[in-house]
Amino acid sequence: MQELIIIAAAGENNALGLNNDLPWHLPDDFKRFKALTSGHKIIMGRKTLESFPRALPNREHIVVTRDTSYTPKFPCTVTHSINKAIELVGDNERAFIIGGGEIYKQSMHIATSIELTRIHSSFEADTFFPEIDRSQWELIKEEYHPKDDAHKFDFTYQTFKRK
Repeated sequence: MQELIIIAAAGENNALGLNNDLPWHLPDDFKRFKALTSGHKIIMGRKTLESFPRALPNREHIVVTRDTSYTPKFPCTVTHSINKAIELVGDNERAFIIGGGEIYKQSMHIATSIELTRIHSSFEADTFFPEIDRSQWELIKEEYHPKDDAHKFDFTYQTFKRK
């Protein structure tokens, strides 16, 4: 079965980012992101791709952009809709939808699960994660991580499955 997993970190106010950057630094969340997405396809919008200094190792990058003449800064597959990007995911494959805000919004009705890191603070942002409709999504797992020397904020890993 095809798995399409939205993976994101968002503040209590659903903040995702500001000026194409993250408003927090959570090393354990980066490690979890790497562990979950390594070896899989990652689907993202153009701005998310451009926020990376280089391609993420051991992942196949698929970028969605309306710009038909777009040239990415490193080799990846360019598509022009979320549906075209998902067509590149095989029937028995797992792919991760990694942002940004518009791509998340377009994916909410087709994703099979959500891996959300909920950061227990609110942030100034220009990009936001869509509301999770609890009539469509069930929270099946939570793991709390208190703030510490390496993490300025408390956060909780949350796993949602489509009902």
